Parts: sequence; structure tokens; C-alpha cells
Amino acid sequence: MNSLNIALFELLNASPHSPSWLITLAYTCAVDLMWLVPALFIIGWLRGSESLKQSLLEALIATLLALAVSRLIGTLWPMPRPFMIPIGESLIEHSATPAFPSNHLTILTTIGISLMLNSHSRRIGGCLLLLAIPVAWARIFMGVHFPQDMAGAVLLSALTAVLVGFNRAWLVLPVYEHVAKRFYHRLFAPLISRGWVRR
Repeated sequence: MNSLNIALFELLNASPHSPSWLITLAYTCAVDLMWLVPALFIIGWLRGSESLKQSLLEALIATLLALAVSRLIGTLWPMPRPFMIPIGESLIEHSATPAFPSNHLTILTTIGISLMLNSHSRRIGGCLLLLAIPVAWARIFMGVHFPQDMAGAVLLSALTAVLVGFNRAWLVLPVYEHVAKRFYHRLFAPLISRGWVRR
């Protein structure tokens, strides 16, 4: 583990004298902000246009791929979390799973970058990428990740989002047309007919 990574962690991690309001803010960013992701998918799918639905499906496929690669990296190259060494302050209880790359940031940045690759969802993607900044800071502040875990997540997210985006025509659109769209129409047919959700 390189000295720059340790130095950045010590700079961003909580101190024993961190005020309670800052710890509360960090906890909110580290844990609670992630609930915006399922909310985005639910609202976007039920109320969004067909183009947005396709973009969300593409982001979901890219995220699942990124998490699978993350799991593989963690298995082949398990990196410890700060509290496993131990170093710094740990303010969240967390299982001793491999830290690299951060799954929280992988989810946010993969979805954000994937949505940025589509013109009609670029603004939403940009908002998610901005949201990823406080989440990354908070996960380090609370002592469950090193900065290198965040850098790895961003790199992995960019690679998988671009890979899926380049293969959109054969990977995303057929799944949307033949699986996701049909399932959605059957499941929500009564609500669609009443105009409560978009077709």
C-alpha cells in the first residue's frame, strides 16, 4: 500500500475530535444517499420516456457487469479496509470484505457515466457523478475505504460503462425490446391503461 494512499486517507479520515454534526453528515452521505439510486430507477421507469427507460436499462447492465468484475478483483486481489490493518478512525460497522474497488462508488459512477453517454439522460448522469463526490469522501471519512478504492471504482466504472455503451445495439436494445419492455407492459398494464404510469 503506497505512501500517497495512506497520506490521503489520514488527511480525509475522521479525527477523534470530529464534531458530531460532521459525523452525521458523513454517515448520511456514506449510507443514506445510496437510496436515491433505486428511487431513480423506479421513478424513471414508471414516469420516464422510452429513451430514458433504455438508458436506465443500459446503466443497470453496465453496473451489474462492473460489480461482477469488482467481485472478481476482490477475490483475486483482496485489499484490506482501514479498520482491518488497523489504521485511522472507523465510525461504521462493516464486515471485513475486500475493499478494492468500492462497490458504493462503483454503482454510483457506473450509472452516472452510463447515463452521461446518452444525450437524453446526460443531466441525470451528471447529477449522479456530482453526488459520487460526497459519497467517496464520506466512505473514507468514516474509515471503511482508502482513496485507492475510490480511484479503482471510477476507473472500473468508466471502462464498463463505455464497453456496454459501445455494444448498445446488440446488448441493450434487444433486451429492452424483447424482455424488459414486455415484462413492464404485462406487469403494469392496469396502471398504464389508467395513465398512472407511462407506457
